[in-house]
Amino acid sequence: MFKHQGKERTLQHNLGIASLLSFVAGIVNVAGFLAVQRLTTNVTGHFAFFVDEVFKLNFWQGFIYFLYIFFFFLGSFVSNFLIELISRKSKGYVYVIPAVIESIILFTVAFFGPLLILHNPNLLAFALLFAMGLQNSLVTTISNATVRTTHLTGLFTDLGIELSQLFFYRQPEQKVKLYSSIKLRLTIISFFFAGGITGGVFYSLIGVYVLALAGAVLLLGIVYDNI
Repeated sequence: MFKHQGKERTLQHNLGIASLLSFVAGIVNVAGFLAVQRLTTNVTGHFAFFVDEVFKLNFWQGFIYFLYIFFFFLGSFVSNFLIELISRKSKGYVYVIPAVIESIILFTVAFFGPLLILHNPNLLAFALLFAMGLQNSLVTTISNATVRTTHLTGLFTDLGIELSQLFFYRQPEQKVKLYSSIKLRLTIISFFFAGGITGGVFYSLIGVYVLALAGAVLLLGIVYDNI
């Protein structure tokens, strides 16, 4: 999933990384929202809130929403910066490093989560948004923008387009390509929902420590891929 690049990647590689990372994102999405009532896997809503607060002249709260956007952006920047930097020395495990960093962040937030919720919930949101920025940039780069795993808006748009194209594209090669793409979209959506349900159930039992489960799933995926 993480090692194959470019033309070496197959649909199975993309399905593997899509199911793994979308499941993790689903957990983070629900756990982050239940913990601090903030979206922690995408920034679309935060931009609207940012503009709203600025128009209300609530500049401090507007700045907080800006920081949500910035930390997602920063995670994306750091992820690709590390990929470019490491790839100039070794291509073997270049994509593993951002994933390991993401896992460390999830474990750290899980451990300090109860304290952050009480004293600095925004810091928890910043950390999760940074981690999801890392993940989104990583999977976008490794799959050549074929896979996105941290939010569903674009996925449902692409799925709607591709399902409509089934009525018009009749050539066998076109059908095969469309079926493969639809299968990938449905896999991401399904595992994101599965992660969300898992996150909700376990949050009710162990609270923000459920993020450690997301970190463990990610690490297990990396280990399995290397074995």
